[in-house]
Amino acid sequence: MRLFKRKKKPGESLLTLRVWRFSGSALLNLLIFSLLAAYLSPLAYMFVTSVKGEEEMDAGLKAPLYPAINPKVTYKGVEYPVMEVPTADGIQHWALIDTPKRGHADFIDPQDPGRGLIPWDGNWYVLKKVFVFGLNFGAFTGPWKDAGIHRGVFNALIVIAISEIGVLASSIAVAYGFSRFRIPGGKWLFFLLIATILIPDSITLLPTYMFYVNILYIWLPHQPWLQFPFLVPWNWIPLFAPHFFSSAIYVFLLRQNFLSIPRDLDEAAMLDGAGPLRILIQIILPQSIPVVATVAMLHFFYIWNEFRLSSLYMGLNFDFWLLAPRLQYPITIPGVSGEAALQAKALILMVVPIMILFVFQRFFMQDMAVTGTEK
Repeated sequence: MRLFKRKKKPGESLLTLRVWRFSGSALLNLLIFSLLAAYLSPLAYMFVTSVKGEEEMDAGLKAPLYPAINPKVTYKGVEYPVMEVPTADGIQHWALIDTPKRGHADFIDPQDPGRGLIPWDGNWYVLKKVFVFGLNFGAFTGPWKDAGIHRGVFNALIVIAISEIGVLASSIAVAYGFSRFRIPGGKWLFFLLIATILIPDSITLLPTYMFYVNILYIWLPHQPWLQFPFLVPWNWIPLFAPHFFSSAIYVFLLRQNFLSIPRDLDEAAMLDGAGPLRILIQIILPQSIPVVATVAMLHFFYIWNEFRLSSLYMGLNFDFWLLAPRLQYPITIPGVSGEAALQAKALILMVVPIMILFVFQRFFMQDMAVTGTEK
């Protein structure tokens, strides 16, 4: 940056200096936008592919790169594709009606249907279809209706709402205790808590599964004090119950932020008769809104994209599946290729986190302190 903001040298014209600064900034901006375009190109490819029709995907290299559809002509109640037909007068856009024999085909002119059938001799099977720009949103509406995507979104939002309450309440309480109270061996307990981050999920998967099966599905449902309509399905409990016992990563982020808040504020509140809970609610949390919002969104992204546990505990109970497993459910959509449907379902899974991140980025990044240093 110093290269583009250098001072004027003796004998150098002001115009030369301005050209130097402009060209340097232009090259830097070009490099940045080139890297950004390369980074976002997979998303652009996914969207373009998702709105392509089945005919365009089957055409391969004969189809354009942009989303397009093949126009149809209705003749005697039947739709026929429009082809590019070479003639003595140039390329004509005619509808292929019949192929009575090899090397011969009958067409009809969409602009002049009263002309009747137009005979044409040639290899009709190598003709290219006519494609015009058009978007096919069947890859989005099909899964939403046939695969029950709306039900998956509803289930995911319920699990997110319940688990958000648990993870925020427990993580804030633990972080507040580590940052403000003198706990015997608190330093080593915090190190032990952070060390649990190093434990792979695959190691705890089998023990937790056996616990939930033996407790939730065998023992608890037969207890007299639980013989009432439960608020949520039993299958969802393994998805949000662990989050009521805090998360090591979230505790670390919250604790580091709480440590950056001066203790003088706590002492002033104590002189006014405030207790620990009131200090937390009225002093600590209002100054930690960015990091709390960050923790809430990180947890939202985790549950929104959760696939393994929901597939394991939901089993074949399709009504309780979350969004990610439902998007993996194979369905056949008329007029949509398999690749377009796959890209569309991936976009459905990605668009909500991107929108939330875009809308709340200023809110949760503002004055967030991670290690005691303002970012």
